Amino acid sequence: MKLKLPGLWKEKLPSGNVRYRVLAEGKRKKIRLHVAPDHPQFLEHYHAARAGIQLPPESTAVERTIKGSLDWLVARYLEHLSEMVDNGQASNLTLMQRRSLLKELTAMTAENGDRFGSFTLHMPQSQMIRIRNSMMATPGKAANMVKAIRALYRWAFEIGLTEHHLARDVSAPRLNSTGATPWTVADLQQYRKVHLPGTPAHLCLTLFMFTACRISDAYRLGPGNEIEIQGQTWIGWQPKKKGSAFVEIPMLPPLYKATRAINADNEAYLMTEYGKPFRSAEGLRNRFKKWCEEAGLGHLSSHGIRKAAGTLLAEEGCTTYEIMSIHGHSEAKTSEIYTRAANRKKLAQSAMSKLTSMDW
Repeated sequence: MKLKLPGLWKEKLPSGNVRYRVLAEGKRKKIRLHVAPDHPQFLEHYHAARAGIQLPPESTAVERTIKGSLDWLVARYLEHLSEMVDNGQASNLTLMQRRSLLKELTAMTAENGDRFGSFTLHMPQSQMIRIRNSMMATPGKAANMVKAIRALYRWAFEIGLTEHHLARDVSAPRLNSTGATPWTVADLQQYRKVHLPGTPAHLCLTLFMFTACRISDAYRLGPGNEIEIQGQTWIGWQPKKKGSAFVEIPMLPPLYKATRAINADNEAYLMTEYGKPFRSAEGLRNRFKKWCEEAGLGHLSSHGIRKAAGTLLAEEGCTTYEIMSIHGHSEAKTSEIYTRAANRKKLAQSAMSKLTSMDW
């Protein structure tokens, strides 16, 4: 493939090897590149050379950026966030999401075609608002982008890279959605008609339903989480979501039976088709999505099962604190969402029953 990049020179050496050099913008200086076009960081080396900087063969993400640019700020922030994850102070899911969003931010282009990442880190608030507004077709993603930008500039202000919190007054869009769609009893029946007992798909649904766990925990659970309490098998785990309380609940017969129907000696309850544990929540999410599609339920997700479990627990008379102990909520207001809805339903039923004897 022939490269057509301004200032890029390809030179064939007497030895037969090929090297690439770049003419720095505004200078009569050619800078040698230490990587070839097939290297994943080739364009980063090229853009740095155009700015007059030669990157070493092995360089960090921060070293591969121009100091003071948005690229540089994002690289430093992600390095900081990665250290927080290593120290147990932040979630790896947060790191993955913010890395994706901030990389998308730096790749955006202005009207003249220049990347945002090459601009100074002092992004005008008006530009942040334009970015938010351009993503309003997907309000959830727009809200996450605002959160990522605000976190980026809050950190920049805290360590003295900016004199003010530049994104403090950028508000997230209002979300009208109530989140994941809860599964109905009919949905659960339809899924189980397609995915019969003894299959990984059936075990997955059973695990979600009888533990109310998040998918970030489901792929890690296995026999190692089981404990015996007064002759009964329980399952306990520390949810990965930051701030969640430790969960410890009895294994009800449907879950116990489903876990034994596969292979109780596996490292994890849920295994890939290659007989290995899932390496990440994303891997299990993709597989569960396929199982849902096979059952004609492609519009539903695993989190909807968690919501359905919360609703059923509340409708069966469980208190807020009982639901907290199962869902791992650390604040009562989160579990009250389910009990409040159940109480309203019971009050409505009671109120309407009083109208049955009305002379109409």
